[in-house]
Amino acid sequence: MIKLRLTGRQHRELVAHLLPGDGLEGIAFVLCGRARRAHDDILCARYIFLVPHEICARKDGSITWPGNFLAAHLNLAFRENLAVLKIHSHPGDYPKFSEADDLSDGHVYSSITSWLANDDTHLSAIMLSNGRIIARHMNTQIADPVFLSVAGDDVTFWRDHSEVAGNAAFAANEQLFGEGTTKRLNQLQVGIVGCSGTGSITAELLFRLGVGSLVLVDDQVIESRNLNRILNSRRTDIEQPKVTVLSNAIAAADLGALPIPVPKNLYSREAVLAISACDVVFGCVDSAEGRHLLNKIATFYNIPYFDMGVHLKADGKGGIDEASGVVHYLQPDSSTLLDRKAYSMKQVRAEGLLRTDPEEYKKQRAAGYIEGVAENSPAVASINATIASLAVNEFLSRIHPFRSCSNADGSIVRFNFMEFLAFREPERGASGKPANVGRGDVSPLLDMPSLS
Repeated sequence: MIKLRLTGRQHRELVAHLLPGDGLEGIAFVLCGRARRAHDDILCARYIFLVPHEICARKDGSITWPGNFLAAHLNLAFRENLAVLKIHSHPGDYPKFSEADDLSDGHVYSSITSWLANDDTHLSAIMLSNGRIIARHMNTQIADPVFLSVAGDDVTFWRDHSEVAGNAAFAANEQLFGEGTTKRLNQLQVGIVGCSGTGSITAELLFRLGVGSLVLVDDQVIESRNLNRILNSRRTDIEQPKVTVLSNAIAAADLGALPIPVPKNLYSREAVLAISACDVVFGCVDSAEGRHLLNKIATFYNIPYFDMGVHLKADGKGGIDEASGVVHYLQPDSSTLLDRKAYSMKQVRAEGLLRTDPEEYKKQRAAGYIEGVAENSPAVASINATIASLAVNEFLSRIHPFRSCSNADGSIVRFNFMEFLAFREPERGASGKPANVGRGDVSPLLDMPSLS
């Protein structure tokens, strides 16, 4: 399958240009990073080039543009191994490619493949008046389906799901969210990184909502201290990989979800490749290093990312000093967890040193060069369940908006268990547009030599 991923900001920019309100067509070109996986050819929008209306011949139902406009940008596509997306509007909402579109795509595809000296995937797309995008391979002889996603305030997926069979097990879900949303969930591959307290609960909620496949990433095994909070774990599972235990539980439920266990640390090539293929990612890790890498993956591959954290602190006298949790929703080209001060780079470096060189970590910590890394924090299943539910509902509200407030009004949800208060915070704004948006696969992977 071909997947085309845009950010919310990119989609808004295209809507403003392609649908200026005069009833005439507009056109733009988008250069996209690539990610080739076993079953998917993923294109991640990176650079947008809007063809000025004044240099086009715009008539009712047609548009032509100077051929040298695209040629001026093909050297960039060649240097960075980028795919080309040609996108124009159909303000009259004709939901198909016309014969004129077929001829145009044939000419453009021939020019692109000649210039780039390859016959890789390049796409042509139509934007309708409501902003929906319909795409196909620019080579009209190739009929591979294109699954489109937009990671904005709302998380949008466009794909024909008429071929998805209904499942009676989700009839009650459909009563609330509708058949369309349930079938959309069935087509998604969702990544969960961290399969302990919040992660196991998140997996349980998602497969019971009808998500099609779950990529489970965790390199740890079940320990006796985990049994109080990992759903479906038993004492006989001790020393078994967490991802194996969760995968077996999902398969045994027989609700149609496909578990894909990845018993690797996130800082491995296998885990990064597996998560980058996902349509949505949930971060259920309590380390700054893990959250930092997840945010980076989401940016490189234009993936909507839901991060959750639980903060519990006992006073050592039988009381509780803190009990709170937070859910962050992160768009690929908006603020990062670092921008939001969810962690510091000092923490990331300290945790990285502990992971890669424990002896050097001990020396530097003893010498006072780095701060200690917190380990074995308190964990309570009921609090984990609340935060996991908030994260999953945050995801649902963005693919099927149901709240009285706009999704643009909040990117952070905090819950204070001491006061039993929940409140949302708006997007704080990035320190600058992330430079890595839509880069896809590069060498070395994520610009990190350790992943090459």
